[in-house]
Amino acid sequence: MFDRSKRFTFILTEQAVRYPLIPPDGLAMQMERLASFTHQPNIRLGVIPMGVPFTSGALNTFTVYDETLATAELDLGAIVFRDHRDVLELIRRFTAYTDHAVFGEEAREHLATWAAKLRH
Repeated sequence: MFDRSKRFTFILTEQAVRYPLIPPDGLAMQMERLASFTHQPNIRLGVIPMGVPFTSGALNTFTVYDETLATAELDLGAIVFRDHRDVLELIRRFTAYTDHAVFGEEAREHLATWAAKLRH
């Protein structure tokens, strides 16, 4: 991610960011680390707060590498999408998610607030 010749966009839901898989202090540190990535010029990190109306179905983890390859991660493994129609559908979904996410300073503010709540 520190190779500035490459560009990355990440979108995380508040539920995913705040899910307590690790102790609160570690989770707060993880949120601060995520916020630090927002200062990288080649990284765009957004969060979708719980209060944002969003009518799409369940959100699942997927990665779009380019217009010819995408993957979706499941607990059983990964699905590879190479069919142009499938990849375009994931790009369409990702674009819709970006319309509901907050980026930059607003994302950092959310992450800082969530981290502070874990520390108190």
